Amino acid sequence: MPLKSYHRAKITPTIAAALALHAAAPLSSRDFHSSSHLITSFLGEGKQQQQQSPQHLLFSNVTKFQKLQSYRSNSSSSSNDSVLPSHIKVNLPALSPTMESGTIVSWQKKEGEKLEEGDLLCEIETDKATMGFETPEEGYLAKILILEGTKDISIGKLLCIIVSSKEDIAKFENYESEIPSEPAPPAVAGKTIIAPPKESLHSVAPQPADPIDIAVIASPFAKELAEKQGVDLHGVIGSGPDGKVLASDIISGGLKPQSHASSNVEGFVDLPISPLRQNLAKKLVETKFNIPHYYLTSEILLENVLLVKEKLNNLLEKTATKTGKKNSKSLQKLTVEDFVLKAAALACLKVPETNSFYMGTDIRQNQSVNISIAVNTGHGFVTPVIQNADTKGLVEINKEISDYSKRAISGEILPHEFENGTFTISSTKFFGNGEINNFSAILNPPQACNLAIGKSTKKLLPANDREITSITNLTVTLSCDHRVVDGAKGAEWLKNFKEYLENPQLMLF
Repeated sequence: MPLKSYHRAKITPTIAAALALHAAAPLSSRDFHSSSHLITSFLGEGKQQQQQSPQHLLFSNVTKFQKLQSYRSNSSSSSNDSVLPSHIKVNLPALSPTMESGTIVSWQKKEGEKLEEGDLLCEIETDKATMGFETPEEGYLAKILILEGTKDISIGKLLCIIVSSKEDIAKFENYESEIPSEPAPPAVAGKTIIAPPKESLHSVAPQPADPIDIAVIASPFAKELAEKQGVDLHGVIGSGPDGKVLASDIISGGLKPQSHASSNVEGFVDLPISPLRQNLAKKLVETKFNIPHYYLTSEILLENVLLVKEKLNNLLEKTATKTGKKNSKSLQKLTVEDFVLKAAALACLKVPETNSFYMGTDIRQNQSVNISIAVNTGHGFVTPVIQNADTKGLVEINKEISDYSKRAISGEILPHEFENGTFTISSTKFFGNGEINNFSAILNPPQACNLAIGKSTKKLLPANDREITSITNLTVTLSCDHRVVDGAKGAEWLKNFKEYLENPQLMLF
């Protein structure tokens, strides 16, 4: 079934099956980029790849898509269904490999409304994006069990009921999803055990815990002075040894600052956190505290890249003029980021440790170089992947980056487009803000490296004794997982990366 043009990405059962088959298909082998012609090599659309054996699949290519649960379940699974007419239960599917729960943004169909297969049923917000969920089968929407706006819905949770006959709709008016009851208390011989009645979560207000009386170390004079002045020693910052409160602390009024939790601040707003930002926050905390980061910074001269970029853009403009396709909106122009991505991919071939995963018991070196690019969506970052970046020309890389940047904002990037990344690039241009000189990026596990690209700046350097020349400089910082990439290997990668950018003709060989 073709994907219809909605403003958000949509997943159908057919597309879900296609994605699973795509994930199971062997990836193409890496192929060194070699050509004797500058234009052909730089602007080429990539080389035709040969297939590899299944053992060369990237980490979790298949296993992640095996989590994709069925969109519907048979009616025979519920004991109440025996008295109800035939119907289809539509469960919340796993719309992305990392999805654990979802939010129903809106229902596009109402109870009692007729459904055609492929109709937009509802919109579901996942940890990646907001996606349209299509009707799995034609019929009538008999019952909606999860209201729109409901958050943190577990995968497999029953969303709605579909029936084939309009007359059967009324029979599901009072239908409720079965919730497994807790097991009865065990029976003891000669005694009857009565389980205590359950109290509603809202029936009893929680009682505040009694304050813990923590002993305060203070001098005798300080205790006496505090008692006379009515000062609580728990709230005084001690300046003596091991935080001992002295009389001078009482006199100077060295009170501890009041905690934010106990203060009543007026005029604040509690903003809801989207599933994307929740997932991002959880992942960043785990990554930053569990992975040993280290950082390597280098400055790169861009004069040669800018010269080649200008010549290639002129060539693209002339080609568009000859073919009659020249206009300001559709004219494609290469950017420095295209060269950066290409150089990073080729540097990964030179230093395969940087294109590896930490697997706990071993280190997996990936055969393909798939570059994840961090893109700002306005409410968090996503990392779509340029597959086999080392084999692609600059034009193809430019097209994919532009496409991802546009679709990330509207939430139209599909789940499989986030998969199989082996190396990440975080650029201020991808963020939509090119005013940051340099920064350090957090790793994107299981990847071992993340390259942070700042903005290019002008510098004045002495050319000789009497002249000064202006050069364009770019500062980059490579974040590495020390468990996978030693400092020497990280430095070697940066050396190769810098060499490619300062001498772009080397990307030909």
